[in-house]
Amino acid sequence: MIPESELILNADGTIYHLNLLPDHISDTILTVGDPARVAQVSRHFDSIEFEGTHREFVTHVGYYRGKRLTVLSTGMGTDNIDIVMNELDALVNIDFMSRTVRPPEERLSLRIIRLGTSGSLQPDVPVGALLASQHAIGLDSLMQFYPLVETGLETQVARDLQQSLGLPFAPYVVRGSDLLREQLAADLLVGNTVTCPGFYGPQGRRLRLDLRSPDYMERLQNFRHQSPEGDFRLANFEMETAGYYALGQLLGHEVLSLNAIVANRATGEFAKDTGEIVERLIVRTLALL
Repeated sequence: MIPESELILNADGTIYHLNLLPDHISDTILTVGDPARVAQVSRHFDSIEFEGTHREFVTHVGYYRGKRLTVLSTGMGTDNIDIVMNELDALVNIDFMSRTVRPPEERLSLRIIRLGTSGSLQPDVPVGALLASQHAIGLDSLMQFYPLVETGLETQVARDLQQSLGLPFAPYVVRGSDLLREQLAADLLVGNTVTCPGFYGPQGRRLRLDLRSPDYMERLQNFRHQSPEGDFRLANFEMETAGYYALGQLLGHEVLSLNAIVANRATGEFAKDTGEIVERLIVRTLALL
């Protein structure tokens, strides 16, 4: 049995943070950072059967063209993704009555699609573009606490980027779902996404504080790793994707991050209408599901 202090359930039987029961989610889940964006997605549904709110986690479940979908807000950062991914997995792969993990033949693999905003690192990834993340590179510390196994390419990229950025630790590098990318990203830009543990310094922004490495942004933009698979470069950055990909791999779920590019750090441009770019991403993704 999993102790009460580890698998925490509320008085009504819901999982601790998300405040959801197993029946409250579908096998396909769209995630957004902003709680207000949940309604922006679900307003396209033909019907809504459940709405729930707890802290920053807003959940709508409904039907779109006959398919049952869940939309869930996560808040920002991989610390929140640690909560979301573990609790979503618990909802489908742990028996709450017996507090035991379901046997392998009964476990479910969820399809989780992040719909989020992002900033471009490269001049040729313009504001207004939609980009699917092939690999995610985590500059946060989340995977210091989990037994993630990386491929040879991923280990080499992590080592080279650590050296290039002068980091005291190796980033973690994880590939997203090929299955979902083939379904949802056929006509999108595809790139490698850096996940940062903050919005300002970790993404090279200067307001009143200087950066420890003044050329940090240039190092990210100029990073290249040559491999038999081609030229590995960094296309964009945000704050969640690497956590999604790593925990998805560890827990056995299909996960893809789709990015609405609202800023270009190479050109200094910011979108005049971020809502329009996000709406295009939402409508397009729903149509393909």
